[in-house]
Amino acid sequence: MVSLLVLNGPNLNLLGKREPGVYGSETLDDIILRLQGVTRELGAQMEHVQSNHEGVLIDAIHQAKGVHQGIVFNPGAFTHYSYALRDAIAAVSLPVIEVHISNVHAREPFRHHSVIAPVAVGQIVGLGSDGYEWAVRALVRKIEQQNRS
Repeated sequence: MVSLLVLNGPNLNLLGKREPGVYGSETLDDIILRLQGVTRELGAQMEHVQSNHEGVLIDAIHQAKGVHQGIVFNPGAFTHYSYALRDAIAAVSLPVIEVHISNVHAREPFRHHSVIAPVAVGQIVGLGSDGYEWAVRALVRKIEQQNRS
């Protein structure tokens, strides 16, 4: 059975309250509940971690190796400057799909660059909370294909 880590970075605990015009009205709990249904539908399982602290996210990535086969990751603002998170992802050699609710490329210039993208297998931006579901589906499919090879 495919097991995924869904990892959310800083301020994502405020979804539904924080800038709903940008991030929507769904809470993080709403999104995770929906993803649990998607993983069940796909015959997979998931663990979720959200933290506003970089070290907690790094620890979760390290602990994922040998437990999970992939990571769906919304690093929040850490996307743009956390080389420590980038290096943690590279170190565990798990496929990662980076997710952003808003279209970061249509926002402030500092949001256009991701230090995570070069070590991710893909990036989904601007599809709202649906991006998480597409990331889970794509990652499960990718892992299952790799397992058949």
